[in-house]
Amino acid sequence: MKANEIKKGSVLQIDNQPIMIKQVQVQSPSSRSGSTLYKVKGKNIVTRQKFERSFKGDEQVETVEFVRRPVQLLYQDSDGCTFMDSETYEQFIVSKNLIEEELTYVSEGLEGMQAFISNEQVLGIELPGTVTLEIVDSAPGIKGASASARSKPATLSTGLVVQVPEYLNPGERIKINTDNGAYISRG
Repeated sequence: MKANEIKKGSVLQIDNQPIMIKQVQVQSPSSRSGSTLYKVKGKNIVTRQKFERSFKGDEQVETVEFVRRPVQLLYQDSDGCTFMDSETYEQFIVSKNLIEEELTYVSEGLEGMQAFISNEQVLGIELPGTVTLEIVDSAPGIKGASASARSKPATLSTGLVVQVPEYLNPGERIKINTDNGAYISRG
């Protein structure tokens, strides 16, 4: 596949590592003889390290053959997390350190998760764009605080700590962006 065909969500094999592409930025040449550059940002599926590289449009890149399957979290234990394929009911055990970052967004019954499976091995999971979680601990809400006012830290049901507007109270459900961990709105 050529670099100009790379899209968000693609998985590439770069330096023998599977890289999930999160963002593609096109930089046009500043001169006539220059070539268009495709700057990609992503994450190594195995090591979870961030990845950035630029490719020329006609440069060849290798893709990883994988299958995306809809999954749900069944339970967590000392061995890892057990996920169930939502269509075939097949179960997968995934090591916690492989999906450590994603676990802070995963709650029971979360819909829209996808597992990346290659050669019958789970490479990682992809979260939906937003998740709704409950605030379990924060400073009490302030009456009359406006939406554009200051924020305060709040601990959510999964242990994730995010900045929320001052008027929110424990027990309320809120939407969180899974790309950057930012508060979006009440759930």
